[in-house]
Amino acid sequence: MATTRVAIAGLGTIGRVLARKLADGMPGLALACAAVRDRAKAEAWLDGERIACPLVAPEDFPAHADLGVECAPASAFEQICRPMLEAGKRVVVLSAGALLPRPELVELAKARGGQIIVPTGALLGLDAVTAAAEGRIHSVRMITRKPPRGLAGAPYLVASGISVDGLNTAKRVFAGTAREGAAGFPENVNVAAALSLAGIGPDRTLLEIWADPAVERNCHTIEVDSDSSRFTLSIENVPSENPRTGRITALSVLAVLRKIQAPLRVGT
Repeated sequence: MATTRVAIAGLGTIGRVLARKLADGMPGLALACAAVRDRAKAEAWLDGERIACPLVAPEDFPAHADLGVECAPASAFEQICRPMLEAGKRVVVLSAGALLPRPELVELAKARGGQIIVPTGALLGLDAVTAAAEGRIHSVRMITRKPPRGLAGAPYLVASGISVDGLNTAKRVFAGTAREGAAGFPENVNVAAALSLAGIGPDRTLLEIWADPAVERNCHTIEVDSDSSRFTLSIENVPSENPRTGRITALSVLAVLRKIQAPLRVGT
């Protein structure tokens, strides 16, 4: 089995989980390098974990790795992905919302023989949505409920003057399309962008976001109506140390990596 060398962009909540697992050993996979903003902090963490991992610039990923994982702030999305795609390599992206306004990266992947992989992340049921999309999907609606602290500081809330401090009842803070939601909440609803890419696109996928002090988990409900099926999916994700991110997100990336080399692949 050929070994796939993996580069990680960002050693935050998600990147650290991936680095530990890869360093511990995953069949057919090897931790090749990482890119970070704070080099001293990253080196101290790697030393403490006894993980050998060169720190390089994102543009140097192609020289070290066969596949890159983007788990960094959305502002660095293109800087991370473009070099790998230009080299005809693969990238796993978690900032799916940052992909929506950059269709040229999909064209670049097509032209150079690369691939952009969007994992299920904190969502579920993307297999069902992609299957339904082979027929005709009439509508897709997603409702997200998060603890207020998980939404605080989102660009849309700041620009709209919406406060989620001191709430004692649920408050709907956004209603619109997945494209609008991904732009206004770049750290919160990448799941909506992934859903839209799996189904009928970001302009037809509808999204509501609620700040709800009664919930302790990040809750997503999806309603899909198509010519092949009608289904509703709900998931409650335990937040990680970063309240904007569910613990299952990092595990979803690990599942994608395992599928790359797995002799048995389950699911679309």
